[in-house]
Amino acid sequence: MTSNSSSHHCGASTQELVASVLPPILIIELLLGLPGNAMALCVFSKTFRTWRANVMFLFNLVLSDFLLLISLPFRIDSFMRGENWIFGDAWCRINLFMLSVNRSASIAFMTAVAVDRYFKVAHPHHKINYISTTQAAGVACFIWAVVISLRIPLLANKLLDKLSHCRSFSNYDKLSPGLQLHYIVFILEFFLPLLLLIFCSVRIACILRTRKMDKDKKGKRAIGTVLVIVGVFVLCFFPSIGTGLMALHLKKLGPKYCDAYTFTSQLFSTSIAFTYLNSALDPVIYCFSSSIFRNYLKSAVNRTGIMELQMSRRGSMPSGSD
Repeated sequence: MTSNSSSHHCGASTQELVASVLPPILIIELLLGLPGNAMALCVFSKTFRTWRANVMFLFNLVLSDFLLLISLPFRIDSFMRGENWIFGDAWCRINLFMLSVNRSASIAFMTAVAVDRYFKVAHPHHKINYISTTQAAGVACFIWAVVISLRIPLLANKLLDKLSHCRSFSNYDKLSPGLQLHYIVFILEFFLPLLLLIFCSVRIACILRTRKMDKDKKGKRAIGTVLVIVGVFVLCFFPSIGTGLMALHLKKLGPKYCDAYTFTSQLFSTSIAFTYLNSALDPVIYCFSSSIFRNYLKSAVNRTGIMELQMSRRGSMPSGSD
């Protein structure tokens, strides 16, 4: 979707604007995201014995965000060098594989948290609500296995071009089957989870309103959780999908739309910053979804002596706090 050295009716376009704009943004996201996710990893690890299914999914969401963030410095270095990748083709493939796998895993576990919340509210006596931590770990392992297998083509294709650009999206004349799969997964992993998230949000709101629990504290938290997930999801992932699909459409229209294609490709490359922003914003989801994480933050605030916050109680009411 961005330009490469492969021939194309628009020729090779430069990415100087992208290379100058992205590094400071990515550095800020890295500095915001790493402490929050490192703290979440620490909090959830310390409370392992009290985990429920919801926390298992949250922990894997934290893990995927953390792995994505530690892969980000290599992209920052590349952009700071004018998109000149100096780490070789093998590490280019591994780096893009890591970024894509953890992006997909983050989307999958965000969706799992929302679906878990939906079942707790809509079907409180369903057997899914009573799965053990071990069973939840099995679901998490299955999710990891699927996202990893779908991204393996990134390891099998040469992604470093003659100009030392390391990209998984580019204007190749002919896509290999592996990269075609990569493109398809990139699109489907946005639209399918989005439909699920909207369904869960609407159903939870309707059910709680019917039960006259939408004004209740736990009911508000249940609605708030899925709304925050939907908000973060759309903010972080829609820009890259929207500009990417527009670039693909303009590419098919021919040389007449070269300028529009080049500009949209630049927008697509820049929109990747929103994708990585997801890892910095996910701690907000932890606050809404886990009483364990909320209590840790409240305890830290209480220790400062500035104010006294009431600790949350665990329960299985509409919010399904864990």
